[in-house]
Amino acid sequence: MTQVWHDSTDRYSSPEDVRELHTFSRMRQTTQDTETYSSDYARAILNILEDFTDERGRISDTQKAILNILDDFGGEKQRLEYTQKAVLNILDDFGGEKSRLEHTQKAVLNILEDFSGEKERLEATQKAMLNLLDDFNAEKGKVEASNEGLRHEIAERRQAEQSLLEKSEALIRSNAELEQFAYVASHDLQEPLRMVSSYMQLFAERYQGKVDERADKYIRYAVEGAKQMQSLIAGLLEYSRVGREQHLTRVEAVSALERALSNLDSRIQESGASVTYDPLPLVHADFTQLVQIFQNLISNAMKFRKADEEPHVHISATAQDQRWVFTVEDNGIGIAPEHTERIFVIFQRLHTRSEYPGTGIGLSVCKKAVERQGGRIWVESEPGLGSRFCFTLPQREVPS
Repeated sequence: MTQVWHDSTDRYSSPEDVRELHTFSRMRQTTQDTETYSSDYARAILNILEDFTDERGRISDTQKAILNILDDFGGEKQRLEYTQKAVLNILDDFGGEKSRLEHTQKAVLNILEDFSGEKERLEATQKAMLNLLDDFNAEKGKVEASNEGLRHEIAERRQAEQSLLEKSEALIRSNAELEQFAYVASHDLQEPLRMVSSYMQLFAERYQGKVDERADKYIRYAVEGAKQMQSLIAGLLEYSRVGREQHLTRVEAVSALERALSNLDSRIQESGASVTYDPLPLVHADFTQLVQIFQNLISNAMKFRKADEEPHVHISATAQDQRWVFTVEDNGIGIAPEHTERIFVIFQRLHTRSEYPGTGIGLSVCKKAVERQGGRIWVESEPGLGSRFCFTLPQREVPS
């Protein structure tokens, strides 16, 4: 190459030739350089192609791996869809649960509010209970003191009851003795009093009008006094006999009433009285005492009559509270309410003997007879409106 360059220089000695020669030399050098570069580039390309072939193999493996990954991704996607659906269902359930939770929270808040109010009421109740306990303790002390007083009072009452029992027994004995004394006294006084009365009547018949007027008046007083004394002693004897020999038997009340009406027949005729009665029950009583009760009540009804009206008496009986209630109702003068207890006391009178004769024993005899048979007697009356005398007898079972 150097040899050739020299030959050319020698041949081209002019400046233009020289420039051309230099230009040609540069071009030739460039070509050589280009060939050299092309050769290097071709080798580089071959190297690249070899690397590309290796890379393509690797890419193919990568693609296969990617396809495998994509297959796995498809299954995973399906599982993910199922998971999403499950999550959505869970979210739906959670939404409902959330709603229920909200309601529960509201309910809990309401309960808390109610609890707050209830707590206040409970505190108030506790305070009230504490106050009650304080009051109870105070009251307990009072009760204990009261109990102590009651114990003393009970002890005193027992002593009083014992004393009363002893006095009652003594009174029973005394009453029995008094009844015996009254019976004996009235019975024994009958004969001397009858003698006094008889002699006074003889004295009056013999000397009436033969002495002065004052002596006649004294004789009249003595005879009336003797008669009154006889009536009182007879009444006392009748009163003392009530219950001495009591025989409770099966008695037709109407039979006792008819016996009483028979005993009063003459007085009924004289007074013009009318006596009516309803059907009367079978009772367990003393026949004689029941006759005496009817007789005294009907007799009083005729005695205490209105001056301008004939007496009317009605007898009835009703069952009340295991008792027979007998009623003797009249249209007489009546009794003031303040005297309804007094009239049953022996020898108690509301009128003078000049107005209404009698001894004041009849109703006390009725009271004693009724009470001896387990009943009681009372009167319902007002002045001018008549009287309703009521007495009871127990509803005992009468054996056939």
